[in-house]
Amino acid sequence: MKKTFRMIDLDCANCAAKMEQAIGKLEGVTAVNISFMTQKMTLEADDERFDEIVAQAVKACKKVEPDCQVVVK
Repeated sequence: MKKTFRMIDLDCANCAAKMEQAIGKLEGVTAVNISFMTQKMTLEADDERFDEIVAQAVKACKKVEPDCQVVVK
């Protein structure tokens, strides 16, 4: 499954790269792209565990930049 999430208060491209690296190491993640310019994260991961992987990705983002929010609907 592939889904795009809006991000709020992503402050720098370096932080986006660090988040991308951390999320890319999660089990079940096929591909991830975080764009500082558009403030969006595109995540591709296993369909069966997608919600669990999204939760882990949000935690990884918070570790890098605590003020950043990932809008999960």
